[in-house]
Amino acid sequence: MADAAAPARIRDTAPDGTGFIRAGSGTPVLLIHGVGMNAAIWRDQIALMQDRYDLIAIDMLGHGNSPLPPENAELSDFADQALRLLDHLGLAAVSIVGHSMGALVALEIALRAPSRVRSIVCLNAVFRRPEALARAVRDRAAALGTHGDASAVAATLARWFGDPLPENLATAAATGRAALEGVDPEGYARTYRLFARADAEHADALAGLTAPALFMTGSQDSNSTPAMSAAMARLAPRGQCLVLSGERHMMAIASPEKVTQHIIAFLDTTAGSGTKAQTDAAFDNGEFRRALGSFLTGVTIVTTVSAEGEPRGFTANSFTSVSLDPPLVLVCIAKKALGHSAFSTSRGFAINILSESQKTESGIFASKAADKFASVAWQSGLNGNPLIDGSVAVFDCGMEQLVDAGDHSILIGRVRDFTHNGAQPLGYFRGTYVTPGLSQEALAAAPHGTEVGAILENEGRVLFFETANGFHELPAGRGLGSPKDARSLKGCLAAKGVDAQLGFLFAVWDDAADPSRSHVYYRGTVTAPAPGDSQVRLVDIDHVADLKIADPAVRSMLTRYVRERTEDAFGVYVGNEVEGEVRPLARAASSQALTGRR
Repeated sequence: MADAAAPARIRDTAPDGTGFIRAGSGTPVLLIHGVGMNAAIWRDQIALMQDRYDLIAIDMLGHGNSPLPPENAELSDFADQALRLLDHLGLAAVSIVGHSMGALVALEIALRAPSRVRSIVCLNAVFRRPEALARAVRDRAAALGTHGDASAVAATLARWFGDPLPENLATAAATGRAALEGVDPEGYARTYRLFARADAEHADALAGLTAPALFMTGSQDSNSTPAMSAAMARLAPRGQCLVLSGERHMMAIASPEKVTQHIIAFLDTTAGSGTKAQTDAAFDNGEFRRALGSFLTGVTIVTTVSAEGEPRGFTANSFTSVSLDPPLVLVCIAKKALGHSAFSTSRGFAINILSESQKTESGIFASKAADKFASVAWQSGLNGNPLIDGSVAVFDCGMEQLVDAGDHSILIGRVRDFTHNGAQPLGYFRGTYVTPGLSQEALAAAPHGTEVGAILENEGRVLFFETANGFHELPAGRGLGSPKDARSLKGCLAAKGVDAQLGFLFAVWDDAADPSRSHVYYRGTVTAPAPGDSQVRLVDIDHVADLKIADPAVRSMLTRYVRERTEDAFGVYVGNEVEGEVRPLARAASSQALTGRR
């Protein structure tokens, strides 16, 4: 919650009896609450926004200090009330933030008086309720003669905040309860009856909404669902949808900082005040790159001939097929790449899919070497493009289309000729070259009864078993085995109730003193283990170095794991507990190069 200290503000009443709160200075923003609330429900938004906006929070008809709506009220009655308030305050145009019923009123204003609305934010809006949900809302509206009793308030709070009430939402629920218990019963009933039947009021009119509109709701809001906000955003010409993970119907008071941050970002966007910088600042490019790296790809070298007749090429994993008829493929190249001009003006290019023996070639073409082709064997293809010898497959293409795509260009090629063979391809995953042949070779060389273990991670924590004397061990067993084999790795995990997914090979070594005893360790992931087994521990990766590990070889392996995870570049160790080599270990430069940047 925001600081509870009351911000500088005034509580006033307009000539028609409408109650409102006004605070701050700057661009005017009208705040419209939902059914059962009042203007004070925006306390946190006022505190967070008043230093940059002129905020006007209105008491809707039948709520707070405002008079009752007509007995058979329409949305136009509430819209007219708000417009009268704007006239009283001398405000020609405002942005509007409306919650639930307030979002319907906000849309009504924007559609009836478009010149008065700069932009609109609809929080937890309802739209075309499914029949079962619509029937439930109508039933609640019909039973409102008993509104005000404890059971009715409790049922409403349960829908809004959950049942049982999460401890972290107790303060927000108390705020909602106070408003519900203080609202005029007749005003609540008349407004709720309108709310129950107005969910499709703007279905045919949203296409005519001229104002930029943000439709924001919570992923757990079962009454104002994400599907509703998405549908409204799709119909509104300048609509956007935003779903906040884990939030429910009263997210504006349950998570005010989070919700208000998005409101401010959108208002700034529509005002054109430094929008791009603010939007980009919230987007973590490093994490985005790591997420993209989760897709296991092959590695290619893309080649062409420049206007001067010189061969040009770059390493990329941004390759995919597009169409079989006609045969089309694509690859991406960064606009800042040295070869961008040559490729963007070329009549064609070739895509060479590398084999697992061509990591050196991949590194050369990912570098800024002056003459990359001097170090590789190649020949001219049918269309004159350079073809790299030893590639698993080659696609010789004519340029079909050049597509502008942000900081990259997409080269779409029509395949004119191709070759392929049965060689093992070179893979790339999370900054690391993946060579299946190495894993198979290492495992095939391991004798029967090999110790097989795993480094299993869950959200930055590594799974260990704590021994009675305070040491920590990784899960391991004799062979990979099965859950029924108690001596195997899978049996060990099953006995502890651990649900793990093994990934790539990480280390293979023999004991220096006894070469017949071998060890194989995988990387992998694990779901959070169920509580109950005190021996099962998830240790933050930054604290792994502080643990007591009895086996020095395992301790050394964990040190490498922590380092390579930080660098996002994993390799596979092969040797013994004293000496060996890590292969392949992707260099930091490759993490950039394999996106088509060079």
